[in-house]
Amino acid sequence: MTDALPILTVDSAPAVQQLRVLTINTHKGFTALNRRFILPELREAVRATGADLVFLQEVLGTHQRHARRHRNWPDTPHYEFLADSMWPQFAYGRNAVYPDGDHGNALLSKFPISHYENLDVSIGVVEQRGLLHCVLQVPGPHEVHAVCVHLGLREHHRQQQLRLLCRLLEGMPADAPVIVAGDFNDWRLRASAILAEQGLHEVFASDLGEPAKSFPARWPLLRLDRIYVRNASSHGPTVLSTRPWSHLSDHAPLAVEVHL
Repeated sequence: MTDALPILTVDSAPAVQQLRVLTINTHKGFTALNRRFILPELREAVRATGADLVFLQEVLGTHQRHARRHRNWPDTPHYEFLADSMWPQFAYGRNAVYPDGDHGNALLSKFPISHYENLDVSIGVVEQRGLLHCVLQVPGPHEVHAVCVHLGLREHHRQQQLRLLCRLLEGMPADAPVIVAGDFNDWRLRASAILAEQGLHEVFASDLGEPAKSFPARWPLLRLDRIYVRNASSHGPTVLSTRPWSHLSDHAPLAVEVHL
């Protein structure tokens, strides 16, 4: 059911009160404009954050042509390479498939993933998009639900995809902590009002009054990336926009501490 390593028991572990969360669009392991393959540098930067959960978008599963061209191309899928030994659990949702390989969303977790599913929310055939829903066995009274999101570039597509996300949220236990993070491509700032109907709040808007500017990474102007929570509080949301992050993707990563 999952590519992750065998699930560990959490029954006897003390309850976890907080989770460090990171979300990043990996741009398939290349710098902006695809000038350089930098996945090894990205792995070191992600490891240095000490995040408990890492939400990844545009992460490669395979790419045969790139593998032949780049000497430092990993032998494993990119999400597994990024997980390394620090995140023993990971799940991958393949969204786009093409002759050379595939890419999608992934979640890296320090806690067991008991179940995951990838919901195809593609509208038409031009953009392949998905919602990766994972159920995490975090020590405590409730399972934690995590949804890694990558929505479309067109407004009417995003509106439909957000409704599908709401339908997914409606099926989750009402009292369970929920974290929804990723690349919403929501430059018109329409998503928060829709997700508020499901009791979610955006962590930067709650703390700073509006979502974070995250794109393009070197000079962030657009508020494309988001972290939403339900049945949890958020503390210290941060945009990682300085070096090395500004040179590791076209999106600046977002980080926050979520209190359960």
